[in-house]
Amino acid sequence: MVLKYSKKVMEHFLHPHNVGELKNADAVGEAGNPVCGDVMKIYLKVKNDIILDIKFKTLGCAAAIAASSILTDLAKGKTINEAEKIKNTDIITGLGTLPPIKVHCSVLGAEALHNAIKNYRKRVKK
Repeated sequence: MVLKYSKKVMEHFLHPHNVGELKNADAVGEAGNPVCGDVMKIYLKVKNDIILDIKFKTLGCAAAIAASSILTDLAKGKTINEAEKIKNTDIITGLGTLPPIKVHCSVLGAEALHNAIKNYRKRVKK
């Protein structure tokens, strides 16, 4: 089966934004799918409840990498409360579209971000 990806998905896959690991991150969140093998890890640097920096490390397909990349663009500069409202549909919209068989990649991205936010809140006891 050959998948047709949007131009935006291919841009984010070939030239992903915010790749890497944040040393001394304020929070880290992870999500994975044992069926497809995709694993996403999101690192947050937060000050005054604003996400100053966000990075990702993703082991997965083109859609998983693109979803992680656009997710970091969507969350960077937002407050924790605003970022918590980011849904998988926002990731899909940001990418233009995803093939139905790859929608789970957007779900993993949102889940990894939400897990990072949960971990941040535990750490700062808010």
